[in-house]
Amino acid sequence: MIEQDTIKLLRECDAGIKMGVESIEDVLDYVRSNHLQQTLNTCKREHDKLKTEVDSLLHKYHDEGKNPNPIAQGMSFMKTNMKLVMHESDNTIADLITDGCNMGVKSLNKYLNQYEAADEVSKDITKRLINLEEKLAVDIRQYL
Repeated sequence: MIEQDTIKLLRECDAGIKMGVESIEDVLDYVRSNHLQQTLNTCKREHDKLKTEVDSLLHKYHDEGKNPNPIAQGMSFMKTNMKLVMHESDNTIADLITDGCNMGVKSLNKYLNQYEAADEVSKDITKRLINLEEKLAVDIRQYL
């Protein structure tokens, strides 16, 4: 049970990281503020570091990970593009990213509770990812 919960939790982290990185990449070209640009790039690099850890652990379990839900990806892409076309601003970007962070935190906490038999290393990665998402939401509040 420990190994199965560990793999499932790591898969959810993998999908969440991919979704987060993709969301940041979707808005970077529209950012006007240098500070917001740096904040998003820093967060993206931190996601990439966690992705490396997750990939290594998944490889150890002979698992290829998980991609984000294609419907969720499509909806996120459409929402981002529609909002940016209507009002291209750092405020809109901060709003979109904050929504994504909040959804990520909610989902990751749900999976952390659901896969409670996962090993401590995987739980730690999940908690660090949650903290990263929470920190980003706080760091960009000034743009809301």
